[in-house]
Order: sequence, then structure tokens, then C-alpha cells
Amino acid sequence: MVQPASPSPPNPQLTQQFLSSVLSQRGPSALPYSEDTKWLIRQHLVSLSAAFPSLEPKTASFTHNDGRSVNLLQADGTVPISFHGVTYNIPVVIWLMESYPRHPPCVYVNPTRDMIIKRPHAHVNPSGLVSIPYLQNWVYPSSNLVDLAKNLSALFGRDPPLYSQRRPNSNPNPNPIPNPNPSPSPNPSYARPAIPPRAYPPSPYGGGSSASSVSRQHSDDPTEVYRKNAINKLVEVVHGDISAMRKAREVEMEGMFSAQAVLRQREEQLGKGLKEMQDEKEGLEQQLQMVLMNSDVMESWLRENEGKKANSESIEVDQVFECLDSLSKQMLDCTASDLALEDVVYALDKAVQEGAIPFDQYLRNVRLLSREQFFHRATAAKVRAVQMQAQVANMASRISQFVS
Repeated sequence: MVQPASPSPPNPQLTQQFLSSVLSQRGPSALPYSEDTKWLIRQHLVSLSAAFPSLEPKTASFTHNDGRSVNLLQADGTVPISFHGVTYNIPVVIWLMESYPRHPPCVYVNPTRDMIIKRPHAHVNPSGLVSIPYLQNWVYPSSNLVDLAKNLSALFGRDPPLYSQRRPNSNPNPNPIPNPNPSPSPNPSYARPAIPPRAYPPSPYGGGSSASSVSRQHSDDPTEVYRKNAINKLVEVVHGDISAMRKAREVEMEGMFSAQAVLRQREEQLGKGLKEMQDEKEGLEQQLQMVLMNSDVMESWLRENEGKKANSESIEVDQVFECLDSLSKQMLDCTASDLALEDVVYALDKAVQEGAIPFDQYLRNVRLLSREQFFHRATAAKVRAVQMQAQVANMASRISQFVS
């Protein structure tokens, strides 16, 4: 039996340059992977290409079940298996979904026109979707594509998922083999797992064709190779410069945020100081009003009593101060009565301590005097309130005169 021809190994340098280029793209054409995982994705694909040269990194359009299409990375090619001591290649497509590598990739068997999928199969459904324990037990970040390919090779070697439906020249009827329980055959060329050709169409399950890929057959023109290498080098340099600029801008933004916090703190302190100054200003204005009011009263009194200086020798002390109005006279009477009653209560306290009056008579007199003193104080408080209102009105009229 003729062994399948092994594919020519890809150029590792071109593979690395291709991955660096597609993973560094920005804007609408950027791949939908998280920035903090792109380096790990690149390492996984580089390691896979080195361990399995038949699996080629590409980008292609993947169509989800809801009809949404997205450009993703894939590893397209074949996985070698050993079946009955003979090595064969199983065509597969490994899709790296948007959440990779935190979640497992999506693996499809990619049969060619002369292949059929074995039904039933323990790990491959009729649409070609692969489900193996390694995918189900995927653990980030220890799981990787190399171990996945090794698991596929081992499981498919025990139970190949594809069969060839080629017809031998001597028999017009198709003979898809091997069956689930292969038996020795006199002609082993009629009983073998599917052997893919060296080139096969894209996966019918991926929902699109490749947008860009690392070509296995690259140009031998040195000028073309130099041009591609120069472009990739420029892309890497630009990407590095952009990363450095972004870090510098982040440092500047942090400094601006710190300065903004300091300015906000100073703004709060200035606002607090301004409020305290406004409160102090209001207090000073109230004191100024009281001073103006008292000055007005004193000036009025001086004007009225200025003519009495000549007769100062014949003026009695009790007649020097006269009440200006009935409210002032009432205030004077109430205050005098209050102070007189205070003196009487003091005298009664002293008398009861000395035993001059009985204690029951002392309590009765104090109760009567306290009641009378309360009424005098209440009357004085009401008179004081009325006087204050009159003085405020007078002061307001004086201020309006000054303002006008």
C-alpha cells in the first residue's frame, strides 16, 4: 500500500511573521481576541505549527448559528494517525473562537469529496464537529493546541472518523472501508482509512473561506521575500512604537488624574474658607447695625439734653434720665419693680435664716412675690421686642436715606 505523501513543512519565519501581523492589527480589521491573550495565542499556534507542520495557521470567516460572521484564526490541515501500523492523515480544522484560550477551540473534521464521516462515531457527529474529553476538560492556561492535536491523533488512531469511498478498477460497486470491525483483507489497498489529497477545499462547516494565510508554496524571488520581510518588520516596529506611546500617554493621564484630585481638594478648601468669610461678614454687618442703632439713640439723647448743662448744679440725679415714650417708661417701671422684688426676696431669705419670720410665712410671701416678679419680667420682654422692631425700622429708614 502506498503511504500518503507528507505535506511540505511551512516556513517557521513566515508563520511567525503572519501571526505577528494579524494579531497586531487595530481598528475594524482587528481580530476579536483579548489584548492580554494575543501573545499566548501566537505562542500556541507557533508551537502547533512546529510540532505538526501539516496544520497551517490561517484566518477565515466563521459563521455562528445566529448568522453572525466574524474573522477568526484557524489551524487548517491534517492530523497524522497510526491505524494498523500504517500512518494516515485526517483533515481537520481547528477554529480559535473569540474567547480562546480561556475556552476551548472548535474542532471540525474536514472530509474531502471522496470521504464520508463514520456513523455513528464516539467523538464526531454527522456535521463533523469533534467532541473529545480534552476539549470538555479544557483548563486555562495549561491546555494548549499541541496537546489537543496529540489527543486527536491518539483517539482517531483507535477509531478513524473518515472512510474512503473510492472504487477499485476491477469492481464497479463502491466499497467504503474499513468497517467498524476491520478484518484482514487480501488486498489492503481496498481497506484503508481516508487518505486526503495534498490539496483539499475549505471546511464546509466554517462558514467562509480564508481571508489570509501563510502560504506553503512561497515565491522564490528574493526581491519578493525581502519586500514581505521588510513590511512585516515595519509592522512590528510600528506596533512597538504605538505600544510605547500608549504607555507614555497612560503615565501622563495618571499624572493628570492626580493633579485633578489635588485641584478638587483645593477647590473644596477654598469653598469652605469662602463660606466662613461670608458668615463672618454677616455677623459683622449685624454688629454694625447694632452700633448704628445705639449711636442713633445716644445722639438723640445728647441733642435733647445738651441745654441742661448750664443748670447741671440744680438738676437732681433721679431726673437726669427721662423716658422718651410710654414704652420706655413702661420698661423702666417693670425693670425697677423686678429689681425691687429681687431685693425683697433676698431680705426674706436672710430673715428666715436668722429666725425673724416663721418658715410658712416666708414660703407664702416668696410665692406671692415670685408671681408678681414673673409678670413684670414677661411685660418687660414684650416691651423689649416692640422696641427692637421699632429700632430696626428706624435703622432701615436711615440706611435707605444713605443709599439714595
